[in-house]
Amino acid sequence: MTKFKLGIIVGSNRKDSINRKLAQALAKLGGAAFEPTFIRIDDLPLFNQDDEGNLAPSVVRFKSEVEASDALLFVTPEYSRSIPAVLKNAIEWGSRPWGKTSWPDKPAAVTGTSAGLMSSAIVQQHLKAVLGAQGLHLMGGEAYINFKPDLIDANNDVADESVRTFLKTFIDQFSAYAARFAVKTARAAA
Repeated sequence: MTKFKLGIIVGSNRKDSINRKLAQALAKLGGAAFEPTFIRIDDLPLFNQDDEGNLAPSVVRFKSEVEASDALLFVTPEYSRSIPAVLKNAIEWGSRPWGKTSWPDKPAAVTGTSAGLMSSAIVQQHLKAVLGAQGLHLMGGEAYINFKPDLIDANNDVADESVRTFLKTFIDQFSAYAARFAVKTARAAA
């Protein structure tokens, strides 16, 4: 079985982001199906349409990594009940310049974590609406993870067995979902 190129975008630029820890654990759990690449977004300039004619090297790199991915996984915190600015900025750059969007037709999944009881429920709904408008094919279902300090260890293993089982099921479902798009793409090319 060929591994999919999975682009992972973490919606936080915090060095010790709990969402980055979750993303690393998911990458490890899905290692049999995906070849993960963490797509950096913290170095992107603030989106300005005036800069579309001369894209910054970080924007060119970002768009290239998105385009090289067979599938995308967004792992994000919730800021002010919505999408973190750094992630929204990345989405804007990925969609520009006009007519040269990097997003369409890729299978994608959204998840996130926080220490709060609602976890990342609201941001996931907002993000799915925005990403759907960009032409991504979003996997249904939710994966809201209530983060506790000892949930993920230093080796990116999920310590809680029930959470590990849940996350393994989530990433396996996403793998199957992404595989369906690979088959459709192969048929269309034939």
